[in-house]
Amino acid sequence: MQSIKVGVIGAGGVAQVEHIPNLLRLHRQFEILGVYDPSRKVRDFVGDEFGLETFADLDQLLAMPLDAVVIASPDALHWEQALAALARGLHVFCEKPLCYSPGDIDDLISARDRAGLVLQVGYMKRFDPSYEAALKMLPGTSQTLRYISVEVSDPDAWPFVRHHSTCRGDDVAAGLAALTEARQREQVNRAVPGLDDPDAFRGFVGAYCSALVHDVNAVHGLLDALGVADGEIVGASLFARGEGGQGAVRLLGGQALWSMAHLAVPGLADYRERITLYFDDAALELDFPSPYLNHQPTRLSLRASDGHTLSSREIRSGYEEAFVEELKGFWSAIVERTPVRNTAEHARRDMMLLAGLARHHLGQLKQSGVRP
Repeated sequence: MQSIKVGVIGAGGVAQVEHIPNLLRLHRQFEILGVYDPSRKVRDFVGDEFGLETFADLDQLLAMPLDAVVIASPDALHWEQALAALARGLHVFCEKPLCYSPGDIDDLISARDRAGLVLQVGYMKRFDPSYEAALKMLPGTSQTLRYISVEVSDPDAWPFVRHHSTCRGDDVAAGLAALTEARQREQVNRAVPGLDDPDAFRGFVGAYCSALVHDVNAVHGLLDALGVADGEIVGASLFARGEGGQGAVRLLGGQALWSMAHLAVPGLADYRERITLYFDDAALELDFPSPYLNHQPTRLSLRASDGHTLSSREIRSGYEEAFVEELKGFWSAIVERTPVRNTAEHARRDMMLLAGLARHHLGQLKQSGVRP
C-alpha cells in the first residue's frame, strides 16, 4: 500500500482530537512528517503527545518532502495556506469552510486545475455511514418532497472533548492574532460587503460558516440525489447576539421549503442536530451526535404510512467513523484516482448560499429601518 507523506497545518482542537490521531491510526496510508502551529505551547504538546516533529515556520514544513497537507488552521488562513501548498505541488485536504468568499474558492479551483492536484474539503458528514444509507433509501421523489428541516443546538466541543488530552494555544503573539483577524474581515467583506455589525459578523463566520455549513453541504447532497435544483432564499436571520443563525429556501417553485437554524447554547452540555426530509407519505430523519464522539452512530429513521397504518424503523448501516473515512477518501483520491467526494465546487455552492443568507439578513434590516 502506497503511503502518503503529509504535513499538518494548524494543530488546534480538531487536529488534536481527530486529524492527528486518525492520520497516525492510518499508518499504512499516511506518514506525518511534521506539524506547523504558531503556538509554542501547542507545538510542545504535539511533540510530547504524538512524538511528531513540529515547526514554528510554515515554509519550513512545506519544504519537507511532502505529498500532501491537512489544513486545520483558523478559517481565515485557509485560502492563503491552500494556495501555498498547491503552488508547491501538494495535494490539499482543508477543513471547512474552505473560504468565506466564492471568489476566493475560484482562486483555489484554478490553482488546483493548473497543478492537477486533489483538493478535498473536510465535510465529514458525507462519509457518515448513516448519511450514505439515507442517499440510497430516500422514500420519495422531487414530486413528493414537501419540507426539509435542519435544527442544530450546540454547546461547542467542551463537553465532548474534556476526556481527551488537549492543549489550547493561548500564547500566540498578539500581532499575529490581529493579522489573522484583519484577514478574516477582508475575506468576509469580499463575501458579504457591508457586514459591519459585530453580531451579524459573528453570526456569519460562526453560526453560518462554522456550523450550518455542514448541514448545508449535507442537504445539497440529498437534493442532488432527488434531482432538486437550488432554490430561492426567502428568509434569513442572525440572532442571539450572533450565536444563532436561521435561513429559509423555497424549493421547486414553492412546492417545498427548506428551513434551517443553528443556535449556540454554551452552558447546556447537550448536542442536537437533525436533518428531516418530509414527503407526501413518509419522513426520513438523520439525528447526528456531537462529531467529537467517535463511533457514536448517527440515528437514521424512516416513518411511512400505508393508508391508515404507520410504520417506523431505525436503520444501522455501520459504525465507521466519518473523520477517519474522509481521510481514507483523500488517500484514495490521490493514490487510486477515485473521484473526490467533497470538492471545492461543492464548497463554493455552500458558501454562495450562506453568503446569500447573510445578504438577505442585511436587506431585511435595511427595509425595517434598522441600521446593520
